[in-house]
Amino acid sequence: MRLTAMLRSSDDASASYYWSTRSGNAIVTRVASQLGLTGTVPPPAPYAGYWGYTATTALDIVRTYSYILGTAQASVRIFIMNALHSATRCGNDGFDQYFGIPSAFDGPRAVKQGWSGFTSGGCTAAPESRAVPKPTPATAPGTRAASLDLVSEALHTTGTVGPDDRTVVAVLTLHPDGTPYGTAYGKVTRLTDSLDVPGAVRPAGTRFGTWGSGVRVRAAAHTGSAHLTTLPAGVEVLVSCQSRGERVTSPPYTNDWWAYLPQYGGWITEVYIRSPADKLPGVPDCP
Repeated sequence: MRLTAMLRSSDDASASYYWSTRSGNAIVTRVASQLGLTGTVPPPAPYAGYWGYTATTALDIVRTYSYILGTAQASVRIFIMNALHSATRCGNDGFDQYFGIPSAFDGPRAVKQGWSGFTSGGCTAAPESRAVPKPTPATAPGTRAASLDLVSEALHTTGTVGPDDRTVVAVLTLHPDGTPYGTAYGKVTRLTDSLDVPGAVRPAGTRFGTWGSGVRVRAAAHTGSAHLTTLPAGVEVLVSCQSRGERVTSPPYTNDWWAYLPQYGGWITEVYIRSPADKLPGVPDCP
């Protein structure tokens, strides 16, 4: 179902379908009026076909969730929140969409993420990126759009945290043009983790930076085990414990220690973790 795919897996094709069949910009103005959104406007005129250029604010995102949770018909609320509670790690365009809320907090949680301008880390076998085209500063439209940043990379995490969708969280961020996805991913997660969120449960473990691209998360501590997913290049990961496994070499480094990533349910070789020693400091051995 298109709507489920759009909500759970950020499916661009589904969003474009609804944009084209439900009157495009009119969707934004209609919903903004109905929900009392004061900072949400359609894309600027030269980019009316690009739903990704809709402008909004964190406050309006919170108002939207509040409407869904408290005012919308029960069938609508249940459908939307069930989809967001079961959001997939990988978006249908190959992006790992577990930055921010999913990485900062354990469940229960519901999430709807957003991004534009990045290159995918290969979370799925789908095409790398379907972000909307970005205008350069020289071609950016004037008047109303002049106050909007249509060039910087965008990475947004929104949703609810805690039992019964207790707390609504909305963190909207822009990053300098050219920022790697993994770098923005880590910054948004750390920012979200710094918030005082009632009802939140923090995951146990220690965060470490990684290096390299195409780093694979494995089902076990050896390269012959199943490939679960691929990390965004340079992303920070949460490590709960470590164990010796297959010795892996990536010049100039060699290491036989592997780190268990609880939020991925798998292992990566510590060759690709930024640490001064082969064995990660302060991380216990796995049972």
